[in-house]
Amino acid sequence: MKTADCPSVLLIYTGGTIGMIENPETGALESFNFDQLLKHVPELKRFNCHISTYQFNPPIDSSDMEPELWAKIVKIISSHYNDYDGFVILHGTDTMAYTACALSFMLENLSKPVILTGSQLPIGMLRTDGKENLITAIEIAAARRPDGTPMVPEVCIFFENELMRGNRTTKINAENFNAFRSFNYPPLAKVGIHIRYEEHLIRRPDPSRPMKPHYLFDTNVVVLTLFPGIRESIVSSVLHVPGIKAVVLKTFGSGNAPQKEWLIRQLKEANERGIVIVNITQCQRGVVEMQRYGTGLQLLQTGVISGYDSTPECAVTKLMFLLGHGLNQQEIRRLMDSNLAGEITKE
Repeated sequence: MKTADCPSVLLIYTGGTIGMIENPETGALESFNFDQLLKHVPELKRFNCHISTYQFNPPIDSSDMEPELWAKIVKIISSHYNDYDGFVILHGTDTMAYTACALSFMLENLSKPVILTGSQLPIGMLRTDGKENLITAIEIAAARRPDGTPMVPEVCIFFENELMRGNRTTKINAENFNAFRSFNYPPLAKVGIHIRYEEHLIRRPDPSRPMKPHYLFDTNVVVLTLFPGIRESIVSSVLHVPGIKAVVLKTFGSGNAPQKEWLIRQLKEANERGIVIVNITQCQRGVVEMQRYGTGLQLLQTGVISGYDSTPECAVTKLMFLLGHGLNQQEIRRLMDSNLAGEITKE
């Protein structure tokens, strides 16, 4: 546990490539027991930091990650919140950005680092990127400012020499080590010989308020991607999915859609039925500006709201989070228009 001179970090292994080793007999990748962590990463013995571990049993492939498991992670962090200075979550890369977004909303007024990381190659392989990612993530989670407060009291993703705000990050690469990118917000730190923090970019909690964990989600959300030639029957079927409460509408450019009478009618009717429709761009970089062109303005007039520069992962998890708390359409629209955890840029 933590002491005045030696910070402590809780390492939470959920699953993923980073925790795999190759079976010498079959060649298959298998999860190893993180009780043997020091055997595989002996460099951790050199840390002036106390490291404890918690392992999901069985480990979860990140493709199977879901809100119930996000709640489990939050419960682990909340129950150990006063015992550790920071938390590192080892997670598969495929859904890491979704988990980081969800945790940024679930851990309200977070005042300690929660750093997600993983790897493209298993930690037991010779050229693995897992060791460097793990070691640096722990160092960041334990880092403190001169006044003793945590250096990065946010939910972040650390990968390939960059520390990124979790709810601004998306996976862009399944082949190279630079698997993640934060297109619309600069990295909070860059890692080379030194770790260079951009303190003016880092969010600071309200010291008068405690951290408040949340656990509720409603998954009645769908993503609808527009494309040239999309048919009314497809849009209608999506907007009439039984129980659907919110739609993430992925549009062109700065938030534009085809000028089709049927599309405007379908969206307007969905809004009138109480469905929240959030407009985000299909572009990786940039922001929705529905008032910029007539093709975007028509969406605004139907009741579609701007997602600004949200990533798809952020828009989906934020809607699920707000819906889970039983808020009405008007309140959800107001909060989707609000910057809750540094997830959007509003001028």
